[in-house]
Order: sequence, then structure tokens, then C-alpha cells
Amino acid sequence: MAKRSERLLNLLQALRRRRRPIAGQVLADEMGVSLRSVYRDIETLKSMGAAIDGEAGVGFQLRAEHFLPPLMFTDEELEALVLGLRGLIYGPDSEMALTARDASAKIEAVLPKPRRDEMQSIGLFVIPPREVDGDNPLGQIRRALRLERQLWMGYRDKSGATTERTIYPLALGYFEGHQTLAAWCTLRQDFRSFRVDGIASLEMLEARLPEPRRTLFHRWASARNLPDLT
Repeated sequence: MAKRSERLLNLLQALRRRRRPIAGQVLADEMGVSLRSVYRDIETLKSMGAAIDGEAGVGFQLRAEHFLPPLMFTDEELEALVLGLRGLIYGPDSEMALTARDASAKIEAVLPKPRRDEMQSIGLFVIPPREVDGDNPLGQIRRALRLERQLWMGYRDKSGATTERTIYPLALGYFEGHQTLAAWCTLRQDFRSFRVDGIASLEMLEARLPEPRRTLFHRWASARNLPDLT
């Protein structure tokens, strides 16, 4: 039988996967334990801060804003968190680097000391290129993504030619070692990808995107036969 800490984690994950209340007996059958054990484990999770609504005979549901108990991270999940945060901390976006450091400190603060020591000693790193030519536009791009606003930019292509265009920013990420902005380009009337180091000038406009960014993003992903990235 799984250790109780592992069982509590599995129960929390089972609740997180559901968007509607789930009966205690269904949870018990799924986890291979007694109904009484499920009720006892739910009370334990509540005492640790998990926001679980419901009661016996009605069903249980985890609220979206639930507190994350320290035991919630498996070894692999903790490694994934550290790897992602370190990629930001050592990346070219200085604003996001500071945010990532703050997030890392908050995660460490809620972990018990043995797990905190493990987090600090994880030997995984991703260090993307730090230098970006010219003024770093990453903070402005992120704000436009968050606010769903259009961007005007001057863009320099591989040959050095510069064009001006209005774009609908959709996603920011890494592709083949370069930081890349995916967007709908009004100049080309199509989806385009722009290397961030090719952005010569940038301005966030007052105009909002004509459709929700999520809708445009899924259309872009479908056009490129990408898996679900959300």
C-alpha cells in the first residue's frame, strides 16, 4: 500500500482533475482504499489548508483558489518547477527573472526543510541566450499579451531590411535557440513568427485584439498542427 503522504497527494490530484463534485466512493474505488480512509484523508487535507468543499453523501470538490500544501509536489514535479524557473532567472528578460526569483522563494517558503534542501540542490539548468540586441522589448510584449493589445513594430529581417507593421501578439517562446514572438501580421494577413532580436522598434497600441487572444492562439496552433499547449 502506498505511503500515506503519497496517498494524500494522489487524492489531491484526483480532486484537482474534476470540475464537479465527486462521490467519496468513486474516489475510494479509484485509489483502492476504503471509503472511511477517503473521508479521513480529506479531513487531513483540509487541516493542511486545502480548500475542499462538500460532505459525505454529496460529493467533494477542490476550489480553484485552494492553498497548495507542501506535500503536493512529487520529485518530478519539483524538478520541472525548478527547471522552468531557472530558465527564466538566467534568461534575457530581466523583469521576468526577478519575478521568477520571487516565485522560487515563495515555493521554498512553503516546503518543509528536507524538501527545500532538495529543491536547492536539484542539478537541472536551462540557460537561454541572455543578450538581446537593442532595447529589450520582452516586458512590453508580455504586457501586450496579458492585456490583449495590438503592437506596432519595426522589424528587421535576416537581410537587414526593415518593415513596419501592426501585429496581434499571440505567444512568446523559444524556437531553435531564438526567442520568438508568434503573431497575426496585418501586413501579410497571415500568422507569422518574429525573432525578438529582429524587433527594431515597438509600441503597444490602445487598440485591443479583434478576437480573444486564446481564440487566435488556438487557430495559430491548429494551422501548424501543434499539440494542445494550454
